[in-house]
Amino acid sequence: MDYGTYRGILTLVILVLFIVIVGWAYSKRSKGRFKDAANVIFEDEKKHNNTLSNEEKGSEK
Repeated sequence: MDYGTYRGILTLVILVLFIVIVGWAYSKRSKGRFKDAANVIFEDEKKHNNTLSNEEKGSEK
């Protein structure tokens, strides 16, 4: 095998790996986990708003 054959095989391996990763990212099983991860930033805001008194909430707006 020459260098060109190795490069071709490596290209195919990387292409298959890419397709597997894209399939995993868009699978229905992963959707809930990714949705939770995307909304984590908003959980801190909800906790913060629950700890503020009514007076502080009015001055924040």
